[in-house]
Amino acid sequence: MIPRRFSDLPEYAFPRLRALLDRYPAGGETIAMSIGEPRHPMSPIMHEALAKHAEGYAKYPPIDGTPGFRGAVGKWIERRYDLSDATIDPGAQILPLNGTREGLFMAALALAPSEKNGQRAAVLIPNPFYQCYAAAALAVGAEPVFVAATAESGWLPDYASLPEDLLARTVLAYYCSPSNPQGAVADKEQLGSLAALAENYDFIVAFDECYSEIYPATPPSGGIAAALAEGVSLDHVLSFNSLSKRSNAPGLRSGFVAGGAVPIAAMNRLRSYAGAPSPLPVIHAAEALWRDEAHVEENRALYREKFNLSDSILNGLPGYVAPQGGFFLWIEVGDGEAAALELWRSHGVRVLPGAYLGRGDPRFNDGKNPGTRYIRAALVEQPDIIRPGLEAIADMLRTGIRQHAETTT
Repeated sequence: MIPRRFSDLPEYAFPRLRALLDRYPAGGETIAMSIGEPRHPMSPIMHEALAKHAEGYAKYPPIDGTPGFRGAVGKWIERRYDLSDATIDPGAQILPLNGTREGLFMAALALAPSEKNGQRAAVLIPNPFYQCYAAAALAVGAEPVFVAATAESGWLPDYASLPEDLLARTVLAYYCSPSNPQGAVADKEQLGSLAALAENYDFIVAFDECYSEIYPATPPSGGIAAALAEGVSLDHVLSFNSLSKRSNAPGLRSGFVAGGAVPIAAMNRLRSYAGAPSPLPVIHAAEALWRDEAHVEENRALYREKFNLSDSILNGLPGYVAPQGGFFLWIEVGDGEAAALELWRSHGVRVLPGAYLGRGDPRFNDGKNPGTRYIRAALVEQPDIIRPGLEAIADMLRTGIRQHAETTT
């Protein structure tokens, strides 16, 4: 069923996980691998900036942040994606966000009409997906279109293959690279082609790039750089990123959106009425973090150690594919709910059934939920903590799921 109202959405993933697992005792000391909450140390840069600018809590912060913050983000984008100086206008093309989720949701409210060309507007969503995408589409009365991102499509949605009549009524397309949960990375040509598709059919593509700084080898390409290389106007492009993963600061709730001046102005206008501006101490801390790369390199090295660990334990086993980016493993197990229950009851390992991140859409994948056969395991804890979890997963991949208790899909 394609949801039309918020009430049509299934319960959020983590309450569903609690309902599945918490009826049973853990089969060992709990190993948390279900939630993608970074656990590496936060940089002292953040603490120092928060303390230095604490008096800013006594002031109402500006909706668009400060010139220092916007300038730091602009320089980071140009540096990170090898763009020329002054490619990004910090005053017109960047806004601070209270994390990417706020911005990804607000983008639909600000930019997506409920109708296009006399028909109900469509919002394209990769499937499986970050859950706020669907809620954002429904908030504006648009139709969420869940486009399967499976092994056959390289774990990324193929929007260019959609029927022309669907693309003609598309107003917004979400695209996550590195993808959550599969860890797939789109190359520059793929991103540029999507931006060109958006320009051709007059919609906006929202590049969700919050995992861009976590990768084992090659830095992922970015949507803005790819669009510019393709000659696409940035008025069809938005890039979202945050400090949650890059700087291990999920509780800081600080991110940004960058893109064309027209969509940024529309988002700024909406946030002036309905948004909650980031406190000034947070803005100053974020500015300092975006200017520094040393702590990001240290963070990436810690994840690289865990990528190597997962490869050493799982490589060659059926269902395992090493991620290209992000910090999740997306593992085919046959029945994600049964596997999650087995791991919990036998070993105390807490993973997320892939079905909780996906939807069945009758137009794709034979109407099946593409996440049903998978589990998602987060590599956020220290190696000595996740090692027994990975070993339990490896054992299950070798022997199969032993116990099939009732499930709730």
